Amino acid sequence: MQNPNEDTEWNDVLRAKGILPPKEKEISEAEIVNMIEQTIQAKQAEKEKQLSELDLDGLDELEDSEDEAVIEQYRQRRIAELKRLAEKPRFGGVQEISGQDYVQEVNKAGEGIWVVIHLYKQGIQQCALINQYMNQLASKFPYTKFLKAIAQTCIPNFPEKNLPSIFVYFEGDLKKQFVGPHELRGTALTLEEFEYILGQAGAVNTKIEEDPKQRIKDKLFTDLGSNDW
Repeated sequence: MQNPNEDTEWNDVLRAKGILPPKEKEISEAEIVNMIEQTIQAKQAEKEKQLSELDLDGLDELEDSEDEAVIEQYRQRRIAELKRLAEKPRFGGVQEISGQDYVQEVNKAGEGIWVVIHLYKQGIQQCALINQYMNQLASKFPYTKFLKAIAQTCIPNFPEKNLPSIFVYFEGDLKKQFVGPHELRGTALTLEEFEYILGQAGAVNTKIEEDPKQRIKDKLFTDLGSNDW
């Protein structure tokens, strides 16, 4: 019987008419090498992701089971990262500023510095809530500069309806703003939600990756759906 994969004019005619199936494509040596390299790169990327999530103690524990050169590379990278953090200014609290301090404390905060400034007014419930959250997050994220200022001292005639307002800066440039109670979710705003919002703006290195408000909604609908009406 004639081999259907054989290169003959007759087989080509039969393939063209659909009598024979298309000829099986031969994989070249270059394609095989490419597939192997892609597999190796994918595994290496996964290993790098796992190693990047470990601290120095975790890297020490892997010495017996992983390649020492790879472990040492990540150890040195982590040490360098810790040194960079040690060199960055640490804040850890919320500083009150006035309008005359704004340029110096915000626009000239320095290289690599994120600034979160809250414009507020005494007597507004959500302003008081956010000031409370600012204090908690300032101690949790000491490399972010947290500031607060009475709105009228920074921006004369700033509309009270726009309070509270949060402005996020990086290296002196405005990156994100949240103006008014609606953008800051009203008095129902939780600390976890506020951290998530600032994390999405880049101001804090939070581990909260999903919006806590959505999780609460999903749980509420689940609980309601489980009730017998």
